Amino acid sequence: MTDADPTVTRLVLASASPARLRILRTAGIDPVVRVSGVDEDAVSAALPAGTSSHDVVVALARAKAADVAASIPEFDADCVVVGCDSMLLVDGQLQGKPHTPEVARERWAAMAGRDADLVTGHCVLRLRDGAIVAESAECSSTTVYFAKPTPAELDTYIASGEPLKVAGAFTLDGLGGWFVDRIEGDPSSVIGIGLPLLRRLLEDVGVGVTQLWRDSRD
Repeated sequence: MTDADPTVTRLVLASASPARLRILRTAGIDPVVRVSGVDEDAVSAALPAGTSSHDVVVALARAKAADVAASIPEFDADCVVVGCDSMLLVDGQLQGKPHTPEVARERWAAMAGRDADLVTGHCVLRLRDGAIVAESAECSSTTVYFAKPTPAELDTYIASGEPLKVAGAFTLDGLGGWFVDRIEGDPSSVIGIGLPLLRRLLEDVGVGVTQLWRDSRD
């Protein structure tokens, strides 16, 4: 951990996820949102064979943060950039967004009534005068215990479109929450960005989380 840096003015979220944005806003931070142009499949394919699931999601989070950091305009040059990537680990295989109803149905057939680990990579880059001066990255893991939705429930859930757009084909804070029996770990990490881990990573790069809170008078 480095000494606290009083010059940091804002947090830049390298993600289009409305869930991540909502978590940060609820927790007192109004981030600047910048969406990365990273090809996630290409990043994953370039990793060495046998790369662990935790290292995969961290590499993806780092790639997203670095891509956005490279495009930060000069007036935002003193900031922290946060990248995240979430996947569900089922039977040793990482699962991202299913994108199609068919894949979402296959995913639920494999995980209904079972548990799986939702792994989320986090990367924090500290920028000063437009240059990266510090970095910290790590992965959180939370065990999710899934219920067994009835065929009719699953049909309706898939038809809603929600599971097609999220890692592991489920949400904790949306319609999918009806089909999660319990979790072991950090709920904010399952939703997309782990506040306890992010706080530690910010400390690693010399930024106290309270520096980024909105003024309580707002």
